Amino acid sequence: MGQVVGIGGVFFKAQDTAQARDWYARVLGLAFTEWGSAMFANPQIGMQQLTPFAETSDYFAPATAAFMINLIVDDMDAVLAHAEAAGETPLGREDHDYGRFAWLLGPGGVKIELWQPLGPSPV
Repeated sequence: MGQVVGIGGVFFKAQDTAQARDWYARVLGLAFTEWGSAMFANPQIGMQQLTPFAETSDYFAPATAAFMINLIVDDMDAVLAHAEAAGETPLGREDHDYGRFAWLLGPGGVKIELWQPLGPSPV
């Protein structure tokens, strides 16, 4: 049975993403990658991220919240079958060389991104 096995990341909108990254680097000592995420290796699968997005980003659409939660799953098809059996319809699906993705709209208008990593953690 597919299940959520961890938090893949917290993505949030920021008025000034460079300023947000600078604050987290300066105050908490986080190092950001070239694509804008502070990465934390997950000991078993994937990685965890903290990522500021531009306030004008439409990546969270159709959600109304200013943040999105990424959850790591071990079997995308099984997790989506479970969600569909519970009456939820995915907003979309994409496969990439680094993983499979699908999105649901959760309570309160929060976009939930499901991620099934392909292979070991890259960090």
